[in-house]
Amino acid sequence: MTHMRGGLGNVPGLRLAGVHAGIKQRKRDLALVFFEQPQVCASVITTNEIKAAPLLVSAEHLKRSGNGMRALVCNSGCANAATGERGLRDARATARQTAALLGIGAEQVVVASTGVIGVTLPMDRMQKGLERSVAQLESGGKSAHDAAEAIMTTDRVPKMAAYGFYRGKTKYVVGGIAKGSGMIAPSMATMLAFVATDLPLSQPSLAKALRAAVDESFNMISVDGDMSTNDAVYAFAPAGKGAAPPEFVESLRRVCLELAQAMVADGEGATKTLTMHVTAARSVAQARSIARAVINSNLVKTALYGEDPNWGRVLSAAGSARAGMDPRSWSLLLNGKTWVETGGVEVLSEAEAHRELEETSVAIELRLGQGSAEATGWCCDISRDYVRINASYRT
Repeated sequence: MTHMRGGLGNVPGLRLAGVHAGIKQRKRDLALVFFEQPQVCASVITTNEIKAAPLLVSAEHLKRSGNGMRALVCNSGCANAATGERGLRDARATARQTAALLGIGAEQVVVASTGVIGVTLPMDRMQKGLERSVAQLESGGKSAHDAAEAIMTTDRVPKMAAYGFYRGKTKYVVGGIAKGSGMIAPSMATMLAFVATDLPLSQPSLAKALRAAVDESFNMISVDGDMSTNDAVYAFAPAGKGAAPPEFVESLRRVCLELAQAMVADGEGATKTLTMHVTAARSVAQARSIARAVINSNLVKTALYGEDPNWGRVLSAAGSARAGMDPRSWSLLLNGKTWVETGGVEVLSEAEAHRELEETSVAIELRLGQGSAEATGWCCDISRDYVRINASYRT
């Protein structure tokens, strides 16, 4: 298995573009991915009860043409969420316009949007942007970078990942691009990820592998504990048969983990990241539940920012998961050093713990003392800059 630079641009059989359509004042804001052959497609979308128009329209298209998708178009700067019937019409019109330019069916197009909620799409600009996107479709890392840049909102850097693997003597690739910096919480958030492979797969096997990868990656990160209306992960593959091979499953897992961790590192106003390990649990479900509770705690995040060795916040957040912790058996480690022993005996002094928290990347391990299962979650701190960014996001 080989790590590759260039993200989605490494996957054979597709072309990409990222252009400035005018939704934003200056930056790229429209991405297009075109597949040379029909693709099976699997998705995992937000659990928010308010779902944006592009999610609803894309769900319709996948239900009808899920084994023959040919394109994905995504704009940034406007979420097209909470926009009523007009939002649905605009999302469908985007798919029709894209299909007409590419010579495919409208139901073969996945549409996605990200940006401000409650604002309608400027369809005249979308049409012109789509025309430029089709004209600029290319393969390779440069076009993937442009597309990754075009889906950014408050992100500071584009997010791309790719891994290659062999089946016999044939090399295959899994590649992806993503965006996400704020409104990030476990159980999906305001993030988008688009992943593809050239390995032929059945739709059910692709969906099963994607769900497992998402549960371990995008569903185990937190920036601020808020969930959006637009988040989605879409995965594409040529049509095939049989179960997904382990080489593909592991490559997909690594791509999703790399993209998810890049979102945490690029969290709005972030100065530090936290890797939260929960070990010695009764089950993976228990470990994940507790890890999510900790990484989603604003008190933990602010203590991380202030380098405040307040381990009680970690413990309190863990207990709030109500996942069956035994209060007599837990212990806590900080960057691999025993912090609190079983029974609540503090081992590291406050000064020693503070020094460990000065690192930009911090690791905390909570040993439950109840079994052998484990899980890991990732988050960033909440800083003053986070408040500044989100106090004027729309204005």
